[in-house]
Amino acid sequence: MTGPTEHGLESPVDYRRVGPVAWLTINRPEARNALNKAVRQGLFAGVHRFNADAEAKVLVLTGAGDQAFCAGGDLKEMADTSLRVPPPDFLPQFGRNIQVDKPVIAAVNGIAYAGGFLLAQSCDLCIAADTARFAVTEVKVGRGVPWAVPLPWLIPPRVAMQMLLTGDPIDAGRAYEIGLVNEVVPAAELAEAAQRLAERIAANAPLSVAAAKRTVRLIAEYPLADAFDEAERIWEPVYLSADAQEGPAAFRDRRPPRWKGR
Repeated sequence: MTGPTEHGLESPVDYRRVGPVAWLTINRPEARNALNKAVRQGLFAGVHRFNADAEAKVLVLTGAGDQAFCAGGDLKEMADTSLRVPPPDFLPQFGRNIQVDKPVIAAVNGIAYAGGFLLAQSCDLCIAADTARFAVTEVKVGRGVPWAVPLPWLIPPRVAMQMLLTGDPIDAGRAYEIGLVNEVVPAAELAEAAQRLAERIAANAPLSVAAAKRTVRLIAEYPLADAFDEAERIWEPVYLSADAQEGPAAFRDRRPPRWKGR
């Protein structure tokens, strides 16, 4: 499976928009889309481009080829550079070192190991091919996983513990069972399924979508009472927006809504 690309396979990371959906594709299939310096820089550049693209409502992140979403960090490069503690901006982590207000979907077309798992974990939604496999493999190579802090919020803590301690992979079916993946589809249908989901999201009121994305994480960041207070603050501008009037008016008039994002 290959997501849509803009410049063939020449760039380490390709950006292309298909209607309201931006596709960011890691293009190192010969290295299982491992995260060397060029790929990491390309991912940051692609996410910044998505943030600035007013026509792009949803981002889909995927890997070229049908073997790997991303195998993780480039271990050969790490050995050559004697990498010790990765800097905070080593790799995009949505909501931590790069802010993305619009939804991001991981379309996992093969293995998502180590840093590839990190990328899938940090996306808002995840669709997996039935051939996908997920693993946090750092214990097998003596590396670290401080980025795994949110994992017990995404999946049961004891499952997270087993994944972290063993480094063993799980398949797409198991990932779906534990809630790591939203949907599993045949590999040949992955791009279409991701595009379809992204378009359903893109058709909704953009202010409501952005506020909903922020709301989901509140309970992991605040005590319950404070989370409700923060949710009221997040949603008040949505209630007061022109789109909040447009939605009911469109329903009354039996026409599609015309969202303005304000």
